[in-house]
Amino acid sequence: MTNKLLAAAVLLTAAPATAAWAQTTPTRGKIEDAEIEIVKERVNELPTATRNFEKVKIEAPAKTPAPLSYTYPDFRLPADKLNPAVRVLTIRQEELPELTGNYLKAGIGNYGTAYGRAYLHSTRSERGSYGLDFKHLSSSRGPVDKDNSRQSQTSLGLSGETYNGPLVLGAKVDLGRERYNFYGYDRNVPDLPKADSLKQVFKRAGLKVYARNRARDAAFQYDLGLGYNYWSDAFAASESNVYATLRSNYRLGETNRVRVDGDVSFISHKDSVTDRRPFVQVTPAFETTLNRLALSVGATLGYTGDTINNARQFNIYPAVRAAYTVTEDKLVAYAGLGGAIQRVTMYDLTTENPWLAPNVRVADTRRGPTVYFGFNATPARALSVNARVTLSNDRNLYFYNNSRRDSTKFELVYDQKSTQLVNVHGEVLYNAAEKLRLGLKADYNGYNVKTLAEAFHRPSFQSTLFGSYNFYEKLLVGAELYTYSSSYGAGYAPRFPGSPDRTGRQLVRPTDTVIDLNLRGDYRLMDNLSIFAMGNNLLGRDNARFLNYPVKGINVLAGVTYQF
Repeated sequence: MTNKLLAAAVLLTAAPATAAWAQTTPTRGKIEDAEIEIVKERVNELPTATRNFEKVKIEAPAKTPAPLSYTYPDFRLPADKLNPAVRVLTIRQEELPELTGNYLKAGIGNYGTAYGRAYLHSTRSERGSYGLDFKHLSSSRGPVDKDNSRQSQTSLGLSGETYNGPLVLGAKVDLGRERYNFYGYDRNVPDLPKADSLKQVFKRAGLKVYARNRARDAAFQYDLGLGYNYWSDAFAASESNVYATLRSNYRLGETNRVRVDGDVSFISHKDSVTDRRPFVQVTPAFETTLNRLALSVGATLGYTGDTINNARQFNIYPAVRAAYTVTEDKLVAYAGLGGAIQRVTMYDLTTENPWLAPNVRVADTRRGPTVYFGFNATPARALSVNARVTLSNDRNLYFYNNSRRDSTKFELVYDQKSTQLVNVHGEVLYNAAEKLRLGLKADYNGYNVKTLAEAFHRPSFQSTLFGSYNFYEKLLVGAELYTYSSSYGAGYAPRFPGSPDRTGRQLVRPTDTVIDLNLRGDYRLMDNLSIFAMGNNLLGRDNARFLNYPVKGINVLAGVTYQF
């Protein structure tokens, strides 16, 4: 009986190939007798079945290529906050062994820089996974008066998931501590300030639990999260944020589905006063595919408790999008109407600009209505071209301006009327068999402000040119060139000649044009051991992204990576 079952399994395995051959081969009569040998050690691997539901792509009728991992995920040192989305040095995770991916890194550099990272994660399992990610980067000296501009960042992330059929239950814990100094002071004074008097320290803690469906063939898909974020600084300010997120959709048929996304947040911000900021937003939409045309029609309803500038608290925005496949797998053009309330928190703001003043006024941005249009194209193999134009009408869009009370610190300032924004985004990415990667990303932002002198510390142009090459899986080299156009900050003239009072007339001053060249290389000595070296700001420019805050000059870092 057992042998008969095994024989049947072998026949079923061979059935797809036999059926394909039979379609082109004429019938030759009766089946001849054959002897079947049973090999118990053999493992029969069935090809992945094609499922009809995977052919239905509501977002766009044509397949959209996944974003290329076009560069090192943490190419540059983040110490000088040149780019709000800064990253830390490490070898690309995708090069690590498939089932382990654990590594330890350590490096040292000039400016008294020390770097360490530990990435530890469980092997792949059908029952669950867990991991740890520890990072540390510090510089005991900086670009201004040595230890007066020292900085450090330390973070620890813990994560875990359990799998029970289609249900995934998970949790994440994030802890962090960052040290910065307010070194943007006037150096033309007899006595320079001491490092301890300039100190700013941020402490962060985050907890998130979530549940989602991992069965891709299920009609109902959901991702539900509940979290808590805590932030504090050296001036006894703190922020607590309890939030929940929902991303869900229900398939009505092969080409139709209903989507409902929602966000809830309650923030308590304590400084010299206590401010409570509730926030609720939901976006229901109906999505359908009509041959080459994909449509999504819905609306976004949002409420925020902010009252700054008497901006409207309850808002309704359209959520309409149309995408048309001009050429299958080659070109998709799209356009839409949108808008939403964008949640703004001190937790996030201080990752963009760590030199904020005490008692800043935080408000959510009302973005919309917006009009956007663009295209995604793959004109050739390994080449991706994307472009998008967005026109938006923003209320309470924040800008960073130097404080009147202390120009080394920054206030959040808002246009008392709406700010019109024109954004033009373009990118070209080329990825040749994971060996050669080239790309260019560029953004133009045109801000039309009414009651502010300038769009303070929001550059109108920024771009990234990057490339990397993998030599025989032994040497990986890369380069990135970042540019930011000059923006504006402010100084303040004394109210009376000779007076130390700096709360007089505002003097608008331009910031530096940022041109930042970075190079790096990773050399694999053996399967689990490699060395790396990188250089940042190799042109040696001040690159003051924020007024009065130059970055370190040429700085280098070298170290070793052990993978296991």
